[in-house]
Amino acid sequence: MNYELSTEEQGLFDRVKDFADTVVAPAAYEYDTKRRLPMEIIAQMGELGLFGLPFPESVGGQGKSYFQLCLAVEALGRVDQSIGVTLEAGVGLGVMPIYRHGTPEQQAEYLPDLVAGRALAGFGLTEAKAGSDAGATQTTAVLDGDEWVINGSKQFITNSGTPITRFVTITAVTGEKTAPDGSVKKELSTIIVPNGTPGFTVEEGYDKVGWHTSDTHPLTLTDVRVPATNLLGARGRGYANFLQTLDEGRVAFAALATGAAQGCLEEALRYAKERVVFGEPIGSNQHIAFKIGRMQARVHQARLAWHDAARKLDAGKPFKLEASIAKMVSGEAAMDNARDATQIFGGYGFMNENTVARHYRDSKILEIGEGTTEVQLMIITRELGLAA
Repeated sequence: MNYELSTEEQGLFDRVKDFADTVVAPAAYEYDTKRRLPMEIIAQMGELGLFGLPFPESVGGQGKSYFQLCLAVEALGRVDQSIGVTLEAGVGLGVMPIYRHGTPEQQAEYLPDLVAGRALAGFGLTEAKAGSDAGATQTTAVLDGDEWVINGSKQFITNSGTPITRFVTITAVTGEKTAPDGSVKKELSTIIVPNGTPGFTVEEGYDKVGWHTSDTHPLTLTDVRVPATNLLGARGRGYANFLQTLDEGRVAFAALATGAAQGCLEEALRYAKERVVFGEPIGSNQHIAFKIGRMQARVHQARLAWHDAARKLDAGKPFKLEASIAKMVSGEAAMDNARDATQIFGGYGFMNENTVARHYRDSKILEIGEGTTEVQLMIITRELGLAA
């Protein structure tokens, strides 16, 4: 496995890193305090082509790789995880299901604006009693003539209530099916629900510990009617389709977490060289130096893990195991580095205007979102042939 970046890949990373440092970082604290997604920055990301990176030029995309999307997500995550996850979810949970499973008509209607960043979309999977256990989904969709009638609720849905959110793809129980062993199971399907549809309510945004800038809402669906043609993919394939969506999303999520870990490392290293105590930079203290050394090791490990998963994804090779490893390793690296960086900064690290303080609040979700650490361990052990 070659972990060197090509000239094109390095150029992309450098461009997004420069954008992150000069545009995103200076505004991060202001928007974090306001708890508002900066739409002008999202528009600039669209102009840079970031939302269209992994899609072919035939649908308005940039014709690049999923690996290159992950590079962009990592570069943004260094300075602002909320902006990084807006791109990650916007592509992986918003655009990708339409690109993978949409009809030609659905693609023609939605892809141009989505890949250009003029519109965003969400993916409504999680419910109060259904997250890791998607089979417990309670939202229902019943065919009534040529319309689906949908009732239920969703939780923690990213990019669902922005000014440019076009729709949310929701998972719903559309019937029952008999498994090969004779058991009867829920038939899950995915359906496109446009924002503004009567009965579809985007509730007030959450008061979150972190990711204050990221747009996240609960959703309520009460007798929501959408055309039968809004079915996304084959009926009954919702479970399989969202598993593919999550596997791919975990790779980009790992890149986001790696960026967060890298950002903490950079801030801690800078401060250790600048902060003088008793006439010496604190970085000359072996305890501080060793802590930063461990931070570097975590970043290196996390980056190698997501690179491996992304290269296999792009090559069309199995990557489920590698995606779960990358997601787990990088999430833990981000949380550990955030804690260590905050400790190195001391009292300054406890001030919200400090980048490491924001990473400290933001990074915990990296061990939870896109499948908890425990879910990743379950997947890893199952891939090893253990009945975990």
